Amino acid sequence: MVYQIEPKAEFLVGIDSDGCVFDTMELKHKECFIPNIINYYELQGVSKYAREAAEFVNLYSKSRGINRFPALVEALEWLQKRPEVQERGAKINIPESLLKWIKEETKLGNPALEAKVAESNDPDLAHCLKWSKAVNETVAGMVRGVPPFPSVRKCLEKLSGKADMLVVSATPNEALEAEWSEHDIAQYVTAICGQEAGNKKETLTNATKYKPNQTLMIGDAPGDYKAAVANDCLFYPINPGDEENSWKRFHEEGIDKFLKLEFAGDYQKMLLEEFDRYLPEKPSWPVID
Repeated sequence: MVYQIEPKAEFLVGIDSDGCVFDTMELKHKECFIPNIINYYELQGVSKYAREAAEFVNLYSKSRGINRFPALVEALEWLQKRPEVQERGAKINIPESLLKWIKEETKLGNPALEAKVAESNDPDLAHCLKWSKAVNETVAGMVRGVPPFPSVRKCLEKLSGKADMLVVSATPNEALEAEWSEHDIAQYVTAICGQEAGNKKETLTNATKYKPNQTLMIGDAPGDYKAAVANDCLFYPINPGDEENSWKRFHEEGIDKFLKLEFAGDYQKMLLEEFDRYLPEKPSWPVID
């Protein structure tokens, strides 16, 4: 069931977590996700290229911030197109059952995958589940002591009492709750909605309970923007690589414009044009179509 909010304020703000509130994207992907991709998908012989492909998808492209399962597939697809990988004779297999599950399932998390594995007994899905659990274990052991970006707390305090706030993330709930509680900012949000609660687009359907231009999504990736557009929400981008200044600007001017209903229009357009320049669609390295 998608989380249903009971509005208490006039405004709603959805907030992404990884890479947006916390500077954890580089740490999680470079130290947790990618080593497990290389290990579980037998990419040791092309590890350099696997790392580049996964970093591009998850950190440095317009796919930044997407769910781990589609991101895994996209990284493998880019790897298939690399001439260096083809020249080495490396076989990069993308299981059909995984593609089918991603297409059909909306709650792309371990609980849904566990249910599918139990139902289908599919070995490729079972292997993907092992990979995903290994990622979670590595994250739990590695990610700690990473505070929110400067100005995040001040923004949450400024919005408190004026807007209902939801964490809207593709990260597992357990990790989100640990991070938001560790730094004592869970107190500001009504609910934490991770991947088990549905995708970002589904969680933001709560925006229909508020008036036009009184709902806002804060995110650092194009997928966050798409989820906002799908639910007629405004969007405030946290620009990758310039997160501190993005939060500072939100505290100094963005919040006031939102609460005064001055956010839509020219201000929103300026933010989106700036955000679009930060992430490319195609990698800098050669690919074979």
